[in-house]
Amino acid sequence: MRRVAEFAGRWFAVLVVLGGAIGLLAPTAVAPVAQHIPLFLGIIMFGMGLTLRGRDFALVARRPWAVLIGVVAQFLVMPLAAWAVGGLFGLTGMALLGMILVGAAPGGTASNVIVHLGKGDTALSVTMTAVSTLLAPLVTPALILWLADEALDVAFRDLFVSIVQVVLVPVLAGLVLRAVASRVVERLLPYLPLVSVTGIVVVVAGIVAANAETVLGTGLLVALAVVVHNLFGLALGYGAAKVARLDRAARRAVSIEVGMQNSGLAASLAATHFTPAAALPAALFSVWHNVSGSALASWWARRSGVRG
Repeated sequence: MRRVAEFAGRWFAVLVVLGGAIGLLAPTAVAPVAQHIPLFLGIIMFGMGLTLRGRDFALVARRPWAVLIGVVAQFLVMPLAAWAVGGLFGLTGMALLGMILVGAAPGGTASNVIVHLGKGDTALSVTMTAVSTLLAPLVTPALILWLADEALDVAFRDLFVSIVQVVLVPVLAGLVLRAVASRVVERLLPYLPLVSVTGIVVVVAGIVAANAETVLGTGLLVALAVVVHNLFGLALGYGAAKVARLDRAARRAVSIEVGMQNSGLAASLAATHFTPAAALPAALFSVWHNVSGSALASWWARRSGVRG
């Protein structure tokens, strides 16, 4: 099982792409999975909570400027970029809303691994993910309701409750369990990548299957918008950290944290409060940001001795 977990972590991006392909090739069989996205996301977030410790938040006190820059960039760059890119590509209705859902989400669950592989500041990455996740119940609904260009039949309270249920409660439960049963949890840590990867692959497969016709029809346009959105996040995140005069490792961490979103949360909100079509950008983002993040980390790792 340990070898299987290591394999899943190493080939995460490829497995996510395969999950999307399965959803596209067998939509009838896989589409029902989309109904259970909140459950799978809750499991993924519980696994994330198990990897956290109280001391992971101590960096906020030791390096408040780096954390502040990263979190502000997270909730400023990606939502505005989603709105701008969606408009640039002429997206409307649920497609544009789906872009905004992705942009308003906190940092992605795989970002810490990507930062580590790219020789970035892993401690800063973990702290940013944790802080943005804890802020998400308040910040994410506000951003969605602000940027959506149409009247949404959903209240701030409904979005807040959904994020608390599928993100905050599982993360805190995992955090508490690790604090009270650290020895048991630490023995399970090597296997957690298998849980996270399986959950994300299943979510992507379900969303793509539920939107198979849309993917084959207008999916290319949405996919291009998603790619541009992600690349903007990676570039502008790095730029913001550079302007703030953070060191190279910290710039890499902020870049990945800003560019890689918790697209599973965006998909969960779309499935719960809107339509399956609103979840399509999240599914495509899940596939692409793991590919782009892995490629960027590999390039950075090869340039570890190069200045800049």
